[in-house]
Amino acid sequence: MAVPEIHSEMSADDVISFARLLDQHHIQVILDGGWGVDALLGHQTRPHADLDIALLHKDVPQVRALLEARGYKDVARDDSWECNFVLGDDAGHEIDLHSCTFDEAGNHIFGVKYPLDSWNGMGSINGFPVKCIAPEWLVKFHTGYKLDENDYRDVKALCERFGIEMPGEYEGFVKAD
Repeated sequence: MAVPEIHSEMSADDVISFARLLDQHHIQVILDGGWGVDALLGHQTRPHADLDIALLHKDVPQVRALLEARGYKDVARDDSWECNFVLGDDAGHEIDLHSCTFDEAGNHIFGVKYPLDSWNGMGSINGFPVKCIAPEWLVKFHTGYKLDENDYRDVKALCERFGIEMPGEYEGFVKAD
């Protein structure tokens, strides 16, 4: 008999605790994904099953050690590699890590292909300031794959708040509104 997967909500308090942990160790973390959207909007819009983060690849060993000390371990996925992997704990919390390296001029040279200027967003979670992917980049990053209702709601909210044009890929969702 297969053991069912445990999935727990990644709460605002969980995200703040993680951000504080990395800050205490002088590790820059950039929120991406759903929590990145909510940080830019300044409030939580929906429950989140995980936390997506971007970080410098040089910080991966230390972040991995910090999380493993708190019971996190690798979550098996088909798309995992050294720069894109998920760590989860026994309570079902998951952190999806995306790492990369930039050269001295800010050019991407290794890992997940983030443009450096995409890391310029600022937001807050329950009043706690966090760095996150800039709004125009989060909208761009929410294209080019099979979209769902969460993607649509996130992109619509970002476009409305920051005056960004809605990508054409969302036309079917807009007509259904």
